[in-house]
Amino acid sequence: MKKILISTWLLFSLFSQAASAEDIKPSAEALLLKMSEASKTLNYELSYILVRKNSIEPLLYRHAIENDKNLAHLVYLSGPVREVIRRGDEISYIEPGLDPFSIRSGNMVAPLIPLIDSDIKDLSNIYDFVKIGRSREAGTACQVVRVVPKDGQRYSYIVWIDERTSLPLRADLVERNGEVLEQYRTISYAVSDHIATILDGLNSAKLPDVLTLPKSQNMDASWKVNWVPNGFEANNLNRYRMPVTDTIVESQLYSDGLFNFSVYVSEIKTSDNKPQVYRQGRRTLQTFVKENHEISVIGDIPPSTAKRIADSVTFNNKGNTP
Repeated sequence: MKKILISTWLLFSLFSQAASAEDIKPSAEALLLKMSEASKTLNYELSYILVRKNSIEPLLYRHAIENDKNLAHLVYLSGPVREVIRRGDEISYIEPGLDPFSIRSGNMVAPLIPLIDSDIKDLSNIYDFVKIGRSREAGTACQVVRVVPKDGQRYSYIVWIDERTSLPLRADLVERNGEVLEQYRTISYAVSDHIATILDGLNSAKLPDVLTLPKSQNMDASWKVNWVPNGFEANNLNRYRMPVTDTIVESQLYSDGLFNFSVYVSEIKTSDNKPQVYRQGRRTLQTFVKENHEISVIGDIPPSTAKRIADSVTFNNKGNTP
């Protein structure tokens, strides 16, 4: 009887230890928060490829902190020289066929591994974070987390997070039916203070002066977008004239902190154009004609979402007509 009691106690102890170990494992949100913190504070280098259906783009990204200032350098490793450089809040872009330019911004507009610059706490209001399990990427053990929209109106991400450094080593952009649209896959990486020494040269590099952008003006439009997926917020309205057709176009950018899309509205003389939908990878273009206006929705959203946004646009007699 005594042996039975001891065996029972040992079995119960083992189960308790296993349960306790499970309880202390970080949640999916905690893993993403550590990933976000690591990607912003560590000195590191990521060599990765961006895989699309018809292309593979090799890239090198270095990041370091020097005197509380972010330094970063993204280099396209094939084709003409293309670079994006960050020095604090100054972002410089070097592209073939264009004059180099610099702007003040908190983010690099570039093919970085997703979620590096995202606010995880804000995203938790509109996305669910789900732990999938463990896997390997770039030869190291990773925790795998899925970032799923609560409303089903946009894409998902699956992220592989290095267990040792908490850096993101892979991210798959996934359609709602499970199709993978894009993959960011790290080939090699390093975490070292030597990266800061390498990037220190950016401080003395001659880069274009920061452009002085005109201040945004509050403008009233004769149209309104009545529905966007939860969490998307609108930036200021822009208005410009097309150089060839002399048509005035108004546009508004929306972002949820992870994906972006824009709505464009312009007048047309005939309204017999049929709705059109184009899609290439993550990017959708939905064109819709309504009340002698052409409405276009362009961005990183599924076609069905783009159509619903375009259908929701209404017009009134107030404000300025494009």
